[in-house]
Amino acid sequence: MKRTERDTLSVEWVKLELLRTAYATRGGLLARLDPRIVIFWYVLMALSPWFTHNLTILAILFTVAAAAVVTCRVGPLVVGLFVFGLVTEAGYLIAAAWLFDGDLTTVLSLAELTLKLGTVSMASMAAFVSLDPEKLSDALLSLRAPALVTFGVSYGYRMLPILVDEFQTVIDGYRLRSAPPASRGLLGRRVLLRAAKITVYAFYPMMLNTAKRTRTTVEALETRGFTYAMVHSDGRRIRLAHLKVRPADVAVLTATAALIVVAYVVGAQFPNYAQG
Repeated sequence: MKRTERDTLSVEWVKLELLRTAYATRGGLLARLDPRIVIFWYVLMALSPWFTHNLTILAILFTVAAAAVVTCRVGPLVVGLFVFGLVTEAGYLIAAAWLFDGDLTTVLSLAELTLKLGTVSMASMAAFVSLDPEKLSDALLSLRAPALVTFGVSYGYRMLPILVDEFQTVIDGYRLRSAPPASRGLLGRRVLLRAAKITVYAFYPMMLNTAKRTRTTVEALETRGFTYAMVHSDGRRIRLAHLKVRPADVAVLTATAALIVVAYVVGAQFPNYAQG
């Protein structure tokens, strides 16, 4: 009985953590900034690793991105998945170098791409964990993105909990209407097979029920003049009135740009390339 309760709580924690990552902020550094500044910060961090092959520069940028993840208070689930991927990637690098008669140069060559992708991944975590759907949609609208794009971003975020709840409801319905396997089988093979079948069977009903909800939501939005408010100048002005760039926003963006410049300067003084 205790094991069943612990498994249920574990699944519920994962679901809540995913929703918390998408919709809520933990009050980190970037969460207090103007959302447009957060987007500019992300662009700086995401583009800067791709202009160099210098491992010294990439290591500094990786460290800056890791510090951003800490200051933005990224959730443990997302960080854990990233660390797991990073560790397995390191194991892959060592195994690839060993199997193909490589040496340290081979490992460094493969590590270059890992550092770049890791920097971009951590910058993505820090930025988008700090932006809730409304902030992200308003920032895109303020930057003159098409109204349909901003609506799609906002509505896509809102569909996530609906999909999760609908999927859980359908899964529970299938489990109640079907008997569990008589025996677990070798290593729980029959239990895993039953869970996989239920997951496949639940996909179509979940999409059908979600489509019905989507149509109802869109009709309600159109009835209230949502599209007109998105494209009309007065509606845009009222919606975006809360956006304001403050000195702290400029300071964070300037400090990030300065750190990137310092990384390139240090890398030029202490070059370290995978090619030797």
